[in-house]
Amino acid sequence: MKQLSLKNLLDKLVSLPKETEWVEFKHNFHSEDEIGQRLSALSNSAALLNEPFGYLVFGIEDETHSILGTTFKAKHYKKGNEELEMWLLNRLNPRIDIECFEFDYEDKHISMYRIPAATERPVTFLHTAYIRIGTLTKPLIGYPEKEAKLWKRNGNKFLDKTVVKECATPTDVIRQLSAETYFDRMKIPMPQTTDGIIERFISEKFIVSLITGYGITELGAILLAKDLRDFDNLHRKSVRVIVYKGKNKVETIREQTFEQGYAVCFPMLIDWVNGQLPANEEIGKALRKDVRMYPEIAIREISANMIIHQDFQFLVFP
Repeated sequence: MKQLSLKNLLDKLVSLPKETEWVEFKHNFHSEDEIGQRLSALSNSAALLNEPFGYLVFGIEDETHSILGTTFKAKHYKKGNEELEMWLLNRLNPRIDIECFEFDYEDKHISMYRIPAATERPVTFLHTAYIRIGTLTKPLIGYPEKEAKLWKRNGNKFLDKTVVKECATPTDVIRQLSAETYFDRMKIPMPQTTDGIIERFISEKFIVSLITGYGITELGAILLAKDLRDFDNLHRKSVRVIVYKGKNKVETIREQTFEQGYAVCFPMLIDWVNGQLPANEEIGKALRKDVRMYPEIAIREISANMIIHQDFQFLVFP
């Protein structure tokens, strides 16, 4: 995240009327364990509130949200001989991808942790899961209703819940996702304004609103990405078609990879597959024409089923 974006993010966080269950402010460092407990609580609370991230910010007065600065240097602090960031990761389960930032805001030092919402199961620190209750951090075990809700939410993989790329502006979203493909496939007129497109994408859960702008979800990317290689790890889900020699998989004749989202590349995929299949020449009254041995509708059905019935639990690999 760029320096300017961090300052903009901090402006938006401190403009909140009060601390929330997914944002916590601290003036200075107190203990390593306290940070670990906060990371667990903020991750779990963000999941319950359908927020993609939680934030722990040092250098802010928690009641007034005044930017005071801090002496705590999160990226350089060590616990014994180990960097604090690694020490925390080794005690969180699962090892969520926390991000640690340090920057100066008008000559005042700020340290910030951005914590992804829990997705697989409640996040624990030293084998205990925590939750935010208002502005307080409490063990999750004391709140069985929230714990049950969290387990239920994380029991299944929902492609519309995980943000895979952040975009600062609507233009950035349109640069990544093919709006033309969506409106063409749905056979509805494309809005004349970018705001209209964004509103539709939000309603379809292709994107979500973030405090920093917009977040493209796994669903949006896997369907409408102009290039899946622009999304971390999602290129692993690109459609790849291989033509083998004979009935085994020993010798490859040719192959083709389609790097776009599934809705974008599907017509190209069908055309390419049809081009690899044998055809018979039929002579009509006046003209000859090639007739494929397999009807195109069958190829479309098989291809669509292979794409849809994959295991999306493993959409993103570590």
